Amino acid sequence: MKLIKVALALATVGVMAACANAPVTNRKQLMLVSEDQAINASAQAYTQVLQQERGKLDVDPALERRVQAITSRLVAQAVKYRPETDRWNWEVHVINEPNTLNAWAMAGGKMAIYSGIINKLNLTDDEIAQIMGHEIGHALAKHTAERMSTAALQQMGLQIAGSLLGSGGVANQAALQAAAIATTVGFTLPNSRTQEAEADRIGIELAAKAGYDPRAAVTLWQKMIAATGQRGKSDFLSTHPAGEKRIESLQALVPKMMPYYQDPSPRPSHPVALMGGWPAEVALLGFTAVS
Repeated sequence: MKLIKVALALATVGVMAACANAPVTNRKQLMLVSEDQAINASAQAYTQVLQQERGKLDVDPALERRVQAITSRLVAQAVKYRPETDRWNWEVHVINEPNTLNAWAMAGGKMAIYSGIINKLNLTDDEIAQIMGHEIGHALAKHTAERMSTAALQQMGLQIAGSLLGSGGVANQAALQAAAIATTVGFTLPNSRTQEAEADRIGIELAAKAGYDPRAAVTLWQKMIAATGQRGKSDFLSTHPAGEKRIESLQALVPKMMPYYQDPSPRPSHPVALMGGWPAEVALLGFTAVS
């Protein structure tokens, strides 16, 4: 076990050389993979995903126009946070899966939302804005690149552990498995929960500045809990904050967001493609029903 600790310590040396500050929140991030690399990988995977889902894409013109209109106002606010993202080929698609309560985003502003979460939960525009704001928050905060970096570091640690332990013996295999579990629980999952909370924080502010009621973040999660039956405040061994804990955090943010929502200034839009050239790695950074 001492060798495992040495291996993990060696693996984390990469952190010292690859720290960056997250856009918007200024949180320290591990960045072994650049955002440009993540955007290129995402573009390839997005194309594959959309091709696989081709028969389910944007089949309800009214719903796709509704999602596009909401998202375009959110992206306009996102570009104010990071002006360089004005060059991204922002894109959103509605995937027609009536029983899927999910949405996701990836590097470079590639997004999708499932019809199920909108129709099954009877979402208002304000609530859709909270979902899409959350997904845009993932893209703004470079979460795809951060997750790819985390995976690279984890793999590095396990390779070092394997080299130190050698290849033989059940005991060595068990030790490697223990190292993998320790890495996941102690590093990967908490980091993912941090990203989800960060996307919530960015998303509710984007939505408020785009003219969508921040109180909808609370009603959205109340609907999610009612639909999935997932209650409680424990999020150990989870990649997403527990539902009720999430609601508490969002409720605390609402008073701070209301002045943005009540601001009478115009709410601009930014072009967001629906079916443009199929340019589009699902890191599944999404708004899943799993808490």
